[in-house]
Amino acid sequence: MRTAASAKNITVETIGLDAVPKHLRTTGALDYVRIQTAVAVNAGNFLVPAMAVLEGGLNFYAAVLSTVLGACLAFLFVSLLALPGARYGLPAQFVIRSMIGTKGSMYIASPIRTLTSLYWFGVQTIGGTYILKEMLSRSFDLEVPFLWLSIPLALIMAYLALVGFEALKNLSKFVLPLLFLSAIVMACLYLTGDYGGRTAKDIVNGSGNWSASVMILFGSLAFVQYVSGAGTSSDVSRYGRTPKHAFYGIFFGNSLGFLLTALLGAFTATVAGDWNPFVVSTRMTDSFFLIALIFTAAFMSMITINLNNAYTGGYSLLNSFPKLGRVKSAVIFGALGVIVSGFPIIADRAEQFISLLGTVIIPLTAVFIADYLFVKKGRLSKEAINNLAAGVYSLNVSAAWAVGAGVIIYLLVPGGLSPSFITFFVTPLIYLAILQRKGWNKKVKKCA
Repeated sequence: MRTAASAKNITVETIGLDAVPKHLRTTGALDYVRIQTAVAVNAGNFLVPAMAVLEGGLNFYAAVLSTVLGACLAFLFVSLLALPGARYGLPAQFVIRSMIGTKGSMYIASPIRTLTSLYWFGVQTIGGTYILKEMLSRSFDLEVPFLWLSIPLALIMAYLALVGFEALKNLSKFVLPLLFLSAIVMACLYLTGDYGGRTAKDIVNGSGNWSASVMILFGSLAFVQYVSGAGTSSDVSRYGRTPKHAFYGIFFGNSLGFLLTALLGAFTATVAGDWNPFVVSTRMTDSFFLIALIFTAAFMSMITINLNNAYTGGYSLLNSFPKLGRVKSAVIFGALGVIVSGFPIIADRAEQFISLLGTVIIPLTAVFIADYLFVKKGRLSKEAINNLAAGVYSLNVSAAWAVGAGVIIYLLVPGGLSPSFITFFVTPLIYLAILQRKGWNKKVKKCA
């Protein structure tokens, strides 16, 4: 059995698709709260709460309430799908083989998850590079070529992902206090700022509305942004001390992180008409120390989320190509990530890329969540675990039909009605209806 490094002597994590040995499952709930909070607070996550104000016309309180409720509902599903990892020590995409079949997991779910993680690795690295460029320009009047920063930055994050879960766990110990400190500084800058003779409190209390339909729309957008994380949550929960530690730690960590994100994003949008508090707040002070603190927090938050992207993306790649092993899959993913990070133009295509992948990711996520919660009743039997190891599962044909129907629904529902949200809740009903007609015991086609 392969083993990971101890916390005192961090080396490269080598555990692949095998179960994590019980003596290495030592991560407690507070550790997960710290990790997930650090992962959740990043520039990309400010967007939906801010857009609820800027485009939806909601007031600060309505924007925060609606997006937090939507995100927390998603985090509930993410935490529930973390339980298999915590119970059996297995990575997410490997466990998903038991839900949609080995072929469905290896050749559909994992490639899509790998591409998604790879794309976001590139986008986050590009964003971090621009932050670093602006900091060097404003503070030291240095203009550094983009590639001179993006490639080394991508290499650092690829290396940390190669080290594995311990790197993510230890990095969060430094990043989280930094994020909280920078959040306090940003809040103080906002509250003491001058807004044309008005205070921040006056602006917050005198703008926006409580439109129920708009709140539902942006709540659903927050939901679909995070629910796909259910496809990777077992990758980190497999090191959990107990299932309860993993479940509650991941849920409360994600929720706390998004609450902080929503407060900052919606407040920035309300008082400054912009979506990125890291950028806006640095324009409100001439203090080198405060600017450096905020930029450093933004930069480190990007590294944390990207480490998570690369770590889970490597496991998705491994599930598609098991013979690679954990180390080679992480190296290959990291190399691809470095290449992608050298093309800033990909950041401009985020909306189209997300929309394209969403047509499959949302119904696929809905199906394996439904299978785990309603068909398997939240448990994998010993027989199911043995079948996973033996590669018995071939293809869940019922799941394939349901995902196909979900894709059609996604494409047919008008954009203003939140097709992702509707697809997520309709697809499981289709899946369960198909299973009901066939009978629960016939849902998975076995290999001969």
